Amino acid sequence: MKKIAIWASGQSRGSNFQNIYNYIKNNDLDIKIEYVFVTEESAPIVKKAKDFGIEVVYYDRAIDLNSFLIRICIEKPVDLIVLAGFMRKLNRSFFESVKTKIINIHPALLPKYGGKGMYGMNVHNAVFRADDKVSGATVHFVNEYYDGGEVLFQKECDISFCKNAEEIAETVLKIEHEIYPRVIEGIL
Repeated sequence: MKKIAIWASGQSRGSNFQNIYNYIKNNDLDIKIEYVFVTEESAPIVKKAKDFGIEVVYYDRAIDLNSFLIRICIEKPVDLIVLAGFMRKLNRSFFESVKTKIINIHPALLPKYGGKGMYGMNVHNAVFRADDKVSGATVHFVNEYYDGGEVLFQKECDISFCKNAEEIAETVLKIEHEIYPRVIEGIL
């Protein structure tokens, strides 16, 4: 059985996590979500993880985040780390210490609308302001640079009908839910 960890930060709703969990269960995959890591105990993803009987690991703010995550990776080894609403930057020392593959899903077609500060509604607002007619989602490996890892898969979608950034976000989230669990399955 392959093991994955889901990492989230802030107030992650957990929609990608729930979608990944459902995909694994509905397709009877030999994959287990070993734990969910969160930086905020009040994040909605916590309740979802507990409802599914999945261990939740909370960030101990007494130590540096990268050091804490290195320790977690040593204590709780997995085959793949899946970022789902994780907004923190991992530094070079983390990647020198941890060799586990890490993937992320970005709500745009990288390299467009990537980099520092480009997450969530910031991305969708930028896409809307640019009057783009196509957007999408990108699954990529994570490295020490914001959205700088190798692109694994992209899927675009028509957003010409969207009247605001919120409609773009809803449309792109459907693409995220479609592709993220399939890429995870393909890697494992």
